[in-house]
Amino acid sequence: MNKKTLVTLLQMGVTGGLLAWLFRDGKQNREMLTALSHANLLWIAAAFVVYGVVVLSAVTRWKILLNVQGIRIAWTRLASLFMIGLLFNPFLPGGTGGDVAKIFYLLKETPDKKPAALLAVLMDRLTGLFGLILIAGTVMAVRYQWLTQPAGVAHWLVLIAVIFGGSLVFILASFAVTSLGLVHKLPERMPLRDKLVEIAVAYNLYGRAWRTSLLALALCLPVHLCSFTLFYCVGQAFAESASRGSLMDFWGIMPIVGTIAALPISIGGTGPREMVFIDLLGGLCGITPSVAKLISLTGYFVLILWSMAGGIVYLFYRSTEHAPLAEMDREVGYLEHEIAQSEEETEKA
Repeated sequence: MNKKTLVTLLQMGVTGGLLAWLFRDGKQNREMLTALSHANLLWIAAAFVVYGVVVLSAVTRWKILLNVQGIRIAWTRLASLFMIGLLFNPFLPGGTGGDVAKIFYLLKETPDKKPAALLAVLMDRLTGLFGLILIAGTVMAVRYQWLTQPAGVAHWLVLIAVIFGGSLVFILASFAVTSLGLVHKLPERMPLRDKLVEIAVAYNLYGRAWRTSLLALALCLPVHLCSFTLFYCVGQAFAESASRGSLMDFWGIMPIVGTIAALPISIGGTGPREMVFIDLLGGLCGITPSVAKLISLTGYFVLILWSMAGGIVYLFYRSTEHAPLAEMDREVGYLEHEIAQSEEETEKA
């Protein structure tokens, strides 16, 4: 059994175990069914539409970053590739499978600019992460007193501070290593060395086009805030069964929920996401565990609907070029290593 298979089995075990524990209470399960039978479907439809704004903004950001590399792809074609990425996201930890799929099919669209295409996706990911840290930090600072009122949520805030702090340190450290020209002095067998070389190249390229990079960063605002708003809309669908949380309440909660769900410990964040929702919605908004679980699962269901839309796009996208995710992962990994080697040879020359 290889390492990746073992990790997947462990993630499935975590997901299954947590779901079994979360649904052990028959009374809560009946309450969920009752709340679901009285759901306002217009709010769930609104949640689906709101995520459409996320897609529009994210595709536009990606196109801007590709343009910096001189890669010109029609917006509609790029949207198709993005939708294919959505097909993989809900079922894999951290959404990384979606990135691999987007890179793989983007390489097919740009066979003469493969390194540039990969770097654009990498920068898109880094921009999204940095934007999330800025937005989440601002929202959580504004709502800090509210977030720290109940004693039962303090541990989540500490965990998020550690994760965001570590992510920010990584971004700043990689920038410092790049600026000082130290990246090529790293040991060859150092973990993530190829990734650091990629980041170094991306910083150099996008640093020169800083105005365009700032525009891409600005598009993180609709991407992240609309992602948070999706769950607010779902919460309103069950408002008769629970006290209404405001939009700002959900904006304060969702960075915590989304970050925990993105950790590679379960499949699609299922299980950990519901646990965080129960703690935060219960402690901060007075929402019962049964409805908190329902909000979480229904929000995830909306994402799956978008994933299914991506599946339809995938079916009609050059069926002869379809490939298993493992094959996509291998090809992307080879290209990452080639970029690192090419950059080293350039530096030596």
